[in-house]
Amino acid sequence: MFKFLHTADIHLDSPLRGLESYEDAPVEQIRQATRRAFDNLIELAIDEKVSFLLIAGDLYDGDWKDYNTGLFFIKCMARLRREGIRVFLVSGNHDAASQITKTLQLPDNVVQFPTRKPATEIIEDLNVAVHGQGYKNRVVSDNLVLEFPPGKGSFFNIGLLHTSLNGREGHEPYAPCSVDDLSSKGYDYWALGHVHLCETVSNDPWIIFPGNIQGRHIKETGTKSATLVSVEDGRVVDVQKRDVGVLFWAVCEVDISDCENIDDVTRQVRESLDQEQQKAGSKTVAVRLRLTGASPIHASLTAEANSLTEVFRGIAAGLGDMWLEKVIFNTQRAVDIKLMLGEETPVADLLKAVAALDLNAESISKLIPEISGLKSKLPVEFLKHDDSYLSENANSLVELNNDVKELLISKLLIHRSNE
Repeated sequence: MFKFLHTADIHLDSPLRGLESYEDAPVEQIRQATRRAFDNLIELAIDEKVSFLLIAGDLYDGDWKDYNTGLFFIKCMARLRREGIRVFLVSGNHDAASQITKTLQLPDNVVQFPTRKPATEIIEDLNVAVHGQGYKNRVVSDNLVLEFPPGKGSFFNIGLLHTSLNGREGHEPYAPCSVDDLSSKGYDYWALGHVHLCETVSNDPWIIFPGNIQGRHIKETGTKSATLVSVEDGRVVDVQKRDVGVLFWAVCEVDISDCENIDDVTRQVRESLDQEQQKAGSKTVAVRLRLTGASPIHASLTAEANSLTEVFRGIAAGLGDMWLEKVIFNTQRAVDIKLMLGEETPVADLLKAVAALDLNAESISKLIPEISGLKSKLPVEFLKHDDSYLSENANSLVELNNDVKELLISKLLIHRSNE
């Protein structure tokens, strides 16, 4: 019996842009997260006494020229070498753009597969054949699987490939292929990379995306892991997801339909954020809060969005190692504004005027030159934030127009309720 570890999409030292605009962001914790997760991966490989590690592409993160990233990787590989653990890797689309990979001298326990055509590495003592091919260029539109050799009859055969298969949402369609293409090779296990969500595509044969080991932004939420595989008598007997991430990204959705006042909302937010903290365990949590539901206090929430955001940030900070990345107010009015528009009151007249505002992308685009002129006169500190009112994108300004309409209507509804 032997074990191996399958990982992909490490994106070591991925340069995270835009965090500087958040004054309370744990920038260094996030920047160091990929290294710390990779350290956890190495510890897992050693603790589990795996025979080898498979890295299915995107070890690096594009044209990232810091050679210290490469030195860190070599030191990690040297640790595995001392433990007798071999490493097999292929380059992915981000590695193909990396300057680091072109000059890096890897330790002798590391095999990097060629990019021109597939190659096979034999592990004699385990009766294992590993077949793989990496990316020479960032964009690979060919079906690389077609050139992979058939499985070697008496060996446990592994295919190592960076691919989107027949397409995955949010990922470029690189090295496209089908499950039938993979199955036709007669391999026992396909170690894939490129897709950042963990997915077992098939168990006959085993075809697995392990996902990335560390989320880097709010679109990469939840537990991040590597895949630990046990093989006995030439067949897979156990497959486990093993958590190695250090920073937990989460989207926390809170339905405030039953809330009658702001205190109810803050209490429900506190409970929901606390649940996210419990899910993350000892990890740092970066959370996006989204308030939803039709509520009688929708108008107050909209009018007090800025001050409430600060209240929610304080709640998150008080719960422990948690950072509130953003608050989205996506609630709705619990009353039908159309009924109020039929009233003969000054407030109803104002509501009609606001509701009638309709600026489309074409009309708003005429304002863009004026916005550009305004931005050129603003101090630089005003431009570091990603504010929609400074956008030069017509669609963003249409969304802003809708937000402003909603804010004005909310103010009028509050005034109406106080009459």
